[in-house]
Amino acid sequence: MKVLLKVMVIGLLAIGAVGARAQRPTPLERGKYLMEGIVACGNCHFARGDKGQPLFEKGLSGGMLFDEPPFKAYAANITPDADTGIGKWTDAQLAKAIREGVRPDKSLIGPPMPIEFYRHISDDDLAAIIAYLRAQQPVKNKVAKSVFNMPLPASYGPPAGHVAAPARANIVKYGEYLANIAHCMECHTPRSDKGMLLLDKRGAGGQVFAGPWGESVSRNLTPHKTGLKGWTDAQIMTSVRTGKDRNGNPYKPPMGYDFCKNVNDADTSALIVYLRSLKAQDSTGKK
Repeated sequence: MKVLLKVMVIGLLAIGAVGARAQRPTPLERGKYLMEGIVACGNCHFARGDKGQPLFEKGLSGGMLFDEPPFKAYAANITPDADTGIGKWTDAQLAKAIREGVRPDKSLIGPPMPIEFYRHISDDDLAAIIAYLRAQQPVKNKVAKSVFNMPLPASYGPPAGHVAAPARANIVKYGEYLANIAHCMECHTPRSDKGMLLLDKRGAGGQVFAGPWGESVSRNLTPHKTGLKGWTDAQIMTSVRTGKDRNGNPYKPPMGYDFCKNVNDADTSALIVYLRSLKAQDSTGKK
């Protein structure tokens, strides 16, 4: 009887292992989830029309202009076109560009590309993003060169090396990981007059974004009374996915609501737990 039970347990464990492997997404599936969800590269790298509308038929062929005092930057063409995109780049070169901000010609990628946050992308998720980029339709679109009125750093840090995502059971750390790869704080953290993020005021918002929509101001994501204090998790989740406040009033771009709605409940919940853990402050750093 004991032998029979042991055989049954081993069999069930084997079936469970097979099921777990079967349910694990392929790199391309994971890449699709990330790119069309929380990482949301298309929010900047989609080609845009004269009113700022995404031109989906042109995919990630770039051209979106970020015209700010510190820079006049254009989102790059990241389709696999050999002449105007990333078609000639190796996987290693793509990885270095995404996570370290260095192109194959050794030049540095400037803002608003959020390299400081992308340095935290895990090896597996980075490979998945590259698999997704490789699978896109090549689109020929030569993008203008960005101009910076500010000095770029010599580098964004030492080589990234091996990066692993934190365990999902550690909800705060995993939520922080998601916030990093979603580069939430790239927009929702105040900047100095030189354009540098004031990370001691992480999440306090206050950045102004001009575009075809007029002007929008990034929201305070900390548990401050001017931020998310008093909001329920359900209200935050609905707001992030629909682009509307608690009263149903629409927010303005450039927040990527069309991407946020594709993030699953577990990941969105982890992100909210992380936001709850931030220091409560307003955009001037007051308690």
